[in-house]
Amino acid sequence: MADWQVFLEKHQETFKAELLDFLTIPSISSLKEHTQDVANAADWVAARMQEAGIEQVSIMQTGGHPVVYGQWLNAPDKPTVLIYGHFDIQPVDPLELWHNPPFEPVIKDGKVIARGATDDKGNMLVPILAVEALLKTEGSLPVNVKFLFEGQEEIGSPQLPSFIEGYKDLLACDLVLSADGGQWEPKQPALWVGLRGLCALQINVKGANSDLHSGSYGGVVQNPLHALVELLASMRDSKGNILVKGFYDDVRVLSQEDRERIAAVPFNEADYKKALELNELFGEEGYTPYERGWARPTLELNGIWGGFQGEGIKTVLPNEAHAKISCRLVADQDPKDILERLKAHIKEHTPPGVSISLELDESTADPYLMPADHPGNKVASDVLEQLYGKAPLYVRAGGSIPFCSLILEQLGVYTVVFAFGLRDEKAHAPNEFFRLSSFELGQKAYCMMFHKLGTTTAEDLRSL
Repeated sequence: MADWQVFLEKHQETFKAELLDFLTIPSISSLKEHTQDVANAADWVAARMQEAGIEQVSIMQTGGHPVVYGQWLNAPDKPTVLIYGHFDIQPVDPLELWHNPPFEPVIKDGKVIARGATDDKGNMLVPILAVEALLKTEGSLPVNVKFLFEGQEEIGSPQLPSFIEGYKDLLACDLVLSADGGQWEPKQPALWVGLRGLCALQINVKGANSDLHSGSYGGVVQNPLHALVELLASMRDSKGNILVKGFYDDVRVLSQEDRERIAAVPFNEADYKKALELNELFGEEGYTPYERGWARPTLELNGIWGGFQGEGIKTVLPNEAHAKISCRLVADQDPKDILERLKAHIKEHTPPGVSISLELDESTADPYLMPADHPGNKVASDVLEQLYGKAPLYVRAGGSIPFCSLILEQLGVYTVVFAFGLRDEKAHAPNEFFRLSSFELGQKAYCMMFHKLGTTTAEDLRSL
């Protein structure tokens, strides 16, 4: 057994206690009352990085929530790897569904339960511990390593683009490893080669200058709720095809090889429907469920409101109505272009008798797609196969990690998603948890990954 393995085994109880301490910080980036908690989490991360032996650790301001940077650059002629993760978390509502308070972490049945356990505090702590194990047993690392941990991923990383632009030299690297993400199943590894992008907006429909008596004004003036429903219905047909002009123009067509890789991922439709308590799935014809969820764009209505919501009947024409829409985007779609197409569609299809105002969400995310045969994926595949005893699946995610597309666009460097959360761990939901077995496996995996990357060159990793 390698010395770093002995070190990891010896210190697991300490590492677990540290993870529990980290999880007590309510670093919810979307709520202003927790701004200081996000800063406190940055302090915690910086202190733990310094303890691990990481150098030049600093908390850097972004104009929003901070980032934490650190480095160890004492491996001449070796590649430089940037480790990414985030220490901000989602809100905890609905609180009544938690079995224990979300910031009083508990360990039960081999799982640590708390908000942020899997997304992303448990996962992002893993590479710090791996670096500590190597430095304290071998005295050095096999590669040069930089760290960038952010405190705003859960709100779309709004200040990160300008931050990266301003610190390109500091962040320069040959490969990124994301500690945000996961594996497929406890005994089945995966490489995540694609992430969908995101854009969103709110539609506000205004009618008369007040609510109106439906008997006096019904049939005389436009009802904002009816107008909104008509407008929304114009955006998508009954089979899920998006009707916004030009929406699909830039969508990258799935190659036969892409479809074969997706088809290789096991999918049981009956079990899938049973788990969701549905009798049918829905979506574009001609695509499998995973193809639709991973490699096809969407336009979804996330919320709609207006008018009387109370018990009984109120015969009124409301004077306003609202809806929130989000679009998941795929390679090569541009979120800003899609928002412009949505604006044009809304203008063209607004029914008469109402006015429309739009609120565009500034936190967009570009879609991300990495070549499956990228050298970084090949290295990660070797490590995962050695760990799990089987080759990883090549999968995509329906969600977004804005950093992956940002770093590719600004630095020309691809990101290998190398994390160990699992799909059933209730990320963003009550009773979120992280398996301690994954916490330990991830530490071992990162040590192996660093050693494997140390046998490559910067030119190898940048060859695509």
